[in-house]
Amino acid sequence: MELISHETVEKKLSGRLSKNKIVKFLFFLCTMIGLVVLAILLFDIIRKGAGYLTPQFFTNFSSTTPEKAGIKGALIGTLWLMMTIAPIAVTLGVATAIYMEEYAKDNAFTRFIKVNIANLASVPSVVFGLLGLTLFVRGAGIESLSLGKSVLAAALTMSLMILPVIIVSSQEAIRAVPNAIREASLGLGGTKWQTITNVVLPASIPGILTGTILALSRAIGETAPLVVIGIPTIFMKTPDSIMDRFQALPMQIFTWAKLPKAEFQFVSSAAIIVLLIMLIAMNSIAIFIRNKYQKKF
Repeated sequence: MELISHETVEKKLSGRLSKNKIVKFLFFLCTMIGLVVLAILLFDIIRKGAGYLTPQFFTNFSSTTPEKAGIKGALIGTLWLMMTIAPIAVTLGVATAIYMEEYAKDNAFTRFIKVNIANLASVPSVVFGLLGLTLFVRGAGIESLSLGKSVLAAALTMSLMILPVIIVSSQEAIRAVPNAIREASLGLGGTKWQTITNVVLPASIPGILTGTILALSRAIGETAPLVVIGIPTIFMKTPDSIMDRFQALPMQIFTWAKLPKAEFQFVSSAAIIVLLIMLIAMNSIAIFIRNKYQKKF
């Protein structure tokens, strides 16, 4: 008695292969549409802005005249902002993930916290801007706690915005480390903290850096929180400390893009090119570190 009909199998297999080819083509088409649109946008930005990337563009402050407009204040302010955001967000995010995965008990309360952290990742950035305006810029109504429109206030606001992404990705990376490695470290006499710092964290760095790259990439290009907390668009001074006021490239691009003069569209394109270069450089460093640890482990 023949249990399997080869004809039926061949018919079903033929149909499945046809469906697979159709779905594969649709996915490929979606990918190509995205790449083509991205290529068009990049070509248009480079075409408009490449001619404005002169030495004066990097040494001049913002101006109402397109030929004299530069990004000195915005560029230095953005560097200050990112150098402040990175240590705050990464330290708090990774520390929270370590506590939630390695120390906190698995109960209803911790599960409630994890769900809410994950939900915070989808909150609109303008909401974090309002929160930063209330807590950091105005000090929740307490004058002594007010940070004003400083680098630190903006960095704390942005850190709140990207913390959920860093925490969730760090939790997943730490959770992916096999328990056998932890048990081997403890069996050799290592303490829990030594196991975390010498075994778990190095093994989870590739996953942690992946989330950090995405989070910092979002922070460097966000405009809405900066608009809400009142970061100036024209400021003829560079910050000397994290308590000083500053300009930021996303705000400068936003301001130039909405001006009526057509030349400012070219100036904003040049600023976008600089912002993209900063983003690519920052991501390249993080990817290099991630790949280095992937090869090691």
